[in-house]
Amino acid sequence: MPVPGPGYSITVRVEAPPSASAAGDLTSAIGQVGGVITAFDVVESHALTIVVDITCNATSADHARVITEALEALPGVAVRKVSDRTFLIHLGGKLEVTPKVALKNRDDLSRAYTPGVARICEAIAKNPADARRLTIKRNTVAVVTDGSAVLGLGNLGPAAALPVMEGKAALFKKFADVDAWPVCLDTQDTEEIIRTVQLIAPVYGGINLEDIAAPRCFEIEARLRELLDIPVFHDDQHGTAIVVVGALRNALRVVGKDIADCRIVVCGVGAAGSAIIRLLLTSSPKDILGVDSRGIVHIDREPLDNNLRWVAEHTNADGMTGTLHDALVGADVFVGVSAPNLFGADQVATMAPNAVVFALANPDPEVDPIDAQKHAAVVATGRSDYPNQINNVLAFPGVFRGLLDAGATNITDAMLLAAADAIADVVAPDQLNASFIVPSVFDPTVATAVADAVRRVAASDTGHGGT
Repeated sequence: MPVPGPGYSITVRVEAPPSASAAGDLTSAIGQVGGVITAFDVVESHALTIVVDITCNATSADHARVITEALEALPGVAVRKVSDRTFLIHLGGKLEVTPKVALKNRDDLSRAYTPGVARICEAIAKNPADARRLTIKRNTVAVVTDGSAVLGLGNLGPAAALPVMEGKAALFKKFADVDAWPVCLDTQDTEEIIRTVQLIAPVYGGINLEDIAAPRCFEIEARLRELLDIPVFHDDQHGTAIVVVGALRNALRVVGKDIADCRIVVCGVGAAGSAIIRLLLTSSPKDILGVDSRGIVHIDREPLDNNLRWVAEHTNADGMTGTLHDALVGADVFVGVSAPNLFGADQVATMAPNAVVFALANPDPEVDPIDAQKHAAVVATGRSDYPNQINNVLAFPGVFRGLLDAGATNITDAMLLAAADAIADVVAPDQLNASFIVPSVFDPTVATAVADAVRRVAASDTGHGGT
C-alpha cells in the first residue's frame, strides 16, 4: 500500500558516461525499482563524464537504498553522494527568533532595553494583566511534551520529540501567525510536568500539550486547566476530535444520514479516541461503541481505568461484547485512531449501507483505503496521498488564534464544536462530495474561519467548564 512520497525524498549525485542514453539509463533504473523521479539536473559536464543530481521519492529508507544500489549497478556509473531531503531541512532546526523592533541606534536600544524597559516592567508589576498587552504573552503558545508518545513511534523522550514540536511551532506561525515555542521536558512524572508548566506559564497566552501518553495526559490537562488562567489544549485529544467531528458532519450530509440514527464505532480509546467520543456525544448519536485491543468496551469488563470506565458508562447502551469485527456489523460509521491493518474489505461489507470509514492510524490505516472504498460510501484517512485527509492542522492554529485574540482564560466544549462547524462550513455545498468532505490544509480561509468561530464563543462564554 505505501507509495513513494516526499517524506522519503532523496537527491542522488551520480557520475555517468556522457552517452546519448545516459539519462534514459539512469531514469529507467530508478523506475524499475519503484522510485518516482521529481527532478533531473546536470550539474557538471565534461568530455568524459557528466555529473547529475537526481531527486526522487521513495517509500522508505530501505527503498531509498534500493534506488541507490540500482544506480550504482549501471556500467560506468558512480554514486558520489546521497542526500536525504527530510534530514536536510532539519539541519540546525526549523525555528529562529527574529526581533519585531528595529535596533539600529542608541535611541532604539534605550526604548527596547534599558533604561526604557524599566517603565514597562513597573507597569506590569502594577497591573499584571498588562502582560498580555505589552509582552509576547499576547501571541505566544508553549508546545509542551514529555516525549512519551511521539507520533506513532512511542516513548522516545524529550530530545527525540523536539523535531515534532519544532514542526508544530512552524505550523502555528504559517497558518495563524501564532508564535509558538517547543518546551520538551526531561521528566515523565505527572506532578513534575504540572508544576513545571505552572512555573513557565507567565510567558505564554496558551498551552498546547502534545505527545504525552495516556492516561497520564488526562490528569495533566485537567489539573493544568484548574491551575492556570490561560487555555490548555491537548491537541492529540481535542485537535483530532474537532477535525473528526467537522468531517463527520459533512460525510453524513453526503450519505444522507442523521447522526441521531447512527451507530458509531470508535477504535482506539486513548487520548484521541476518548476525546472524539466525548465530543460526538454532544450531538446525541444513536450509540457509540468504543473498542480497544481487548475488544468492545463495556461496563462489566475488567479492569477499567478511569478513562475506560467513563467511556463504558457513556457508550454501548446495549452492553455489547466481542471484537472489533463484531462491533462493525451494522455500524454506520467507523472512526479509527488505533493501529494498522485491523480489518479488510470483508468487514467493511458487514457495515450498514452507505457506511462512513475514517481510518486515521498513520502512516498505515486500520484498513486499506482502497479496500474500504469497495463497500463504504465515504472514506477518510490521516494520509496526504488519499482524499479526505483528517489533519489536526485544520484545527489547532485557528483555535489558538481565536483564543489569543479573545484573551481567553479557558477552553470549552462550545468552542471545540464551533471550530468543528467552522471547518465543515469551509466546504461549500456545491463542493461537497464523497472525495471532498474537509478543506485542504493549505486553504487560507480555514484558520481564519476557525479563529472567528472560537473568538465569538469565547467572547460570550463566561463559564469555566470544558472538556
